[in-house]
Amino acid sequence: MAKTQLPRLKVPLVREGGVLREASWDEALARASGGLAAARDAYGGRSVGVFSCSKTTNELNYFAQKVLRSALGSNNIDSCNRT
Repeated sequence: MAKTQLPRLKVPLVREGGVLREASWDEALARASGGLAAARDAYGGRSVGVFSCSKTTNELNYFAQKVLRSALGSNNIDSCNRT
């Protein structure tokens, strides 16, 4: 039995009134960063965290933790490097 191929997401989607619609990258990134900033402002920096991948480069993991610590004020990062 063949696997069903799902279509690849080619444009960002944002949710409005429970419905997804296409958006520009600028709008999608602004919404994502706004949501993270709102959570930080409402609940503090420790309310935000990042899961990074152990299969990515050290440089990308370093960048992820640097952004999390400097921009959001959180030390909650896990890169699953135990495997």
